[in-house]
Amino acid sequence: MSVRFGVFVPQGWKMDLVEIADPVEQYEAMTAVARAADAGPWDSVWVYDHFHTVPTPTINTVFECWTVTSTLARDTSRVHIGQMVGCNAYRQPSLYAKIASTVDVASNGRLYAGLGAGWYEHEWKAYGYEWVDTRERMGAFREAVQIVHRMWTEQRPSFSGKYYSIDAPINEPKGVRKPHPSFWIGGGGEQVTLKLVARYADACNVGGGDPDLISRKLEVLRRHCDDLGRDYDRIIKSTNLELDLTEPPQDTIGRIERMVEAGADYVIVYVPRVAYDHEPMLRFASEVIPQFAG
Repeated sequence: MSVRFGVFVPQGWKMDLVEIADPVEQYEAMTAVARAADAGPWDSVWVYDHFHTVPTPTINTVFECWTVTSTLARDTSRVHIGQMVGCNAYRQPSLYAKIASTVDVASNGRLYAGLGAGWYEHEWKAYGYEWVDTRERMGAFREAVQIVHRMWTEQRPSFSGKYYSIDAPINEPKGVRKPHPSFWIGGGGEQVTLKLVARYADACNVGGGDPDLISRKLEVLRRHCDDLGRDYDRIIKSTNLELDLTEPPQDTIGRIERMVEAGADYVIVYVPRVAYDHEPMLRFASEVIPQFAG
């Protein structure tokens, strides 16, 4: 099986820009990683949709994901640019669809538009978003996915739900990629999220790199696809990998092989300290990625 790879740029969320003092230099360090990926075999670069650092909120840089996505779309020429994943509550879904459509044009169809229900409670409250329980978040997310899809596929869509409504908005241009921007839904919820993937998504992100969890979630996805008459093989099945800088390449290859055996066909890699040293990312590109080229 051919496997494609993406790489996260250092955006600040994981405290990965703290050794650079100047915010302009921080942004340029992030952009430099994207450009290095653009020059290599990577399929995509990725950002997180967060405002505060993890594991705890600190007074440090975290660049906003859609601003980053739009600028990286112009600073690169080949790689796709995605969010893992956009938090639904941070942007009304019709606005999300409009933003994504614009960035898809700006990137000449290279956008991977990610969306999820969101989870970082502290961040929601700090920024003034109402924190609600999982049932409410998932209900809003279900409606949002439908609205986004309609905004990309219908001329004057209408929707009236419990959480959102739209009244024939015009969204032009809808994007460059056909039939619509590539829609990535993140999360492994078996009753809501994976059913939404089966109905609406071009790609999913599951399992956090755990082969057993990947296998279980993808089996659920396959059943939803069967129920809906969707071709399971047309959905990209992605998962994430945090690179261990001390691990020999052969061990890293073995880890990825187990993810692939579990059903993943796309791996998004986080490389620690890549803002300061590109060498591990370049080594991964030259020694690991070719092992999965076909």
